[in-house]
Amino acid sequence: MKPDINLIQKYNVPGPRYTSYPTAVQFQEIGETSALEGELEAGKSSPKSLSLYFHIPFCFSLCWYCGCTKIITKDADRGDHYIDYLEKEMDLISGLIAEDRPVIQVHFGGGTPTFLRPDQLLRLGKAIHSRFNLAPEVEFSVEIDPRRCTREHIESLRAIGCNRASLGVQDTNPDVQEAIHRIQPYEQTAAVTDMLMDCGITQINFDLIYGLPRQTVETFSQTIDDVMQLNPDRLAVYSYAHLPHLMPAQKLLDESEFPSTDMKLQMLAMAVDSLPQRGMRFIGMDHFARDDDSLSQALDAGSLQRNFQGYSTCAEADMIAFGMSGISQLENAYFQNTKDLAGYYRSLDEGELPVIKQLRLTRDDKIRKDLIMQVMCQANVHFSGFSKKWNIDFKSYFQDELQNLGGLEADGFLIRFENSLQITDKGRLFLRNIAMVFDAYLKQPGQKNRFSKTV
Repeated sequence: MKPDINLIQKYNVPGPRYTSYPTAVQFQEIGETSALEGELEAGKSSPKSLSLYFHIPFCFSLCWYCGCTKIITKDADRGDHYIDYLEKEMDLISGLIAEDRPVIQVHFGGGTPTFLRPDQLLRLGKAIHSRFNLAPEVEFSVEIDPRRCTREHIESLRAIGCNRASLGVQDTNPDVQEAIHRIQPYEQTAAVTDMLMDCGITQINFDLIYGLPRQTVETFSQTIDDVMQLNPDRLAVYSYAHLPHLMPAQKLLDESEFPSTDMKLQMLAMAVDSLPQRGMRFIGMDHFARDDDSLSQALDAGSLQRNFQGYSTCAEADMIAFGMSGISQLENAYFQNTKDLAGYYRSLDEGELPVIKQLRLTRDDKIRKDLIMQVMCQANVHFSGFSKKWNIDFKSYFQDELQNLGGLEADGFLIRFENSLQITDKGRLFLRNIAMVFDAYLKQPGQKNRFSKTV
């Protein structure tokens, strides 16, 4: 599949990434935290499994492109203080859920989880295992900065059950690394990958970004060549979103060094065209995986989902987030912790969960969420099955939206049958654009401008 640059240009418009629906911009501030407690209490008898996310916000240095919630510090002892409060939060949460609910997924995100010392990682892992029922087949993943990862870190991660690692690479070109203030020689990434494999963490992901300063199609092609030599199971190839008004650190980047829009689109086209020829299946949007990887298997089984970490294999699980800025996704509501570290500590000192925002899902939200997730994760929708599930008439409920699919169909992104909607291989590159048709909130004035461009 060779992407059409003209079509990419046409559909490169602001739009959500649909890591949730409704998206986080719809969250509302709340004055009390009992809502999450009530949701967890109500679900005590739920047979649903759990996914646990732990946000580690600290980084030793600032990467100028980064849009993550982070705190820059060189004081590793702050990790102990932070774990004190993660334990308090876990104590509050674990008391609200059934002890036997299985945890099928654990993820350490950041910031930089390997900011924590090996002994701190062991302490955090022990705290999790003592409070939750981790399933024997749990997927336990961690985001790793190869610049801040020793063999002792990896041995500690393996000791607490970690079996998947996601390495931040972004780009292997030294000039690009200098431009984004992240010097990370390829040899360093390769050495950490070898240590992970040697210690038994054999499932490896790499994160790349296209559209960074000083990148060209040729240099980004070399980056892909470099990382493919390390035989990853998955690749995430993200589009750089330049939002300096929201991410002040991005003002440090030299805008004159950014690749042109056309060049950026050529980078994406190159990746989408070349990676499947190298054994990396295009999962959708910006993710690739080998055929034997669980992400690829979930796509075939219809159990793929989107959450705030991107594509995930655990569609049936409630996700509970710990740490500052963490977002929990439950059946009926989303809850977000405060992004203020002092406020996070203060709430837990007062015996309260550090929730500051929430969104209650209406019935229409749930219907559209289900449909949008089918578009993003399964690339097809069967009208009769969907109608039966939600007790609606699909064609009547989405009458306007179906009419608005005409342009996307004409451009070859989808095929409409009498009782189904099938997204084509070409359309998998434009999943966000297709999903946007069914997003009720985008009909409100000014909503689209709150997002980065889809490409």
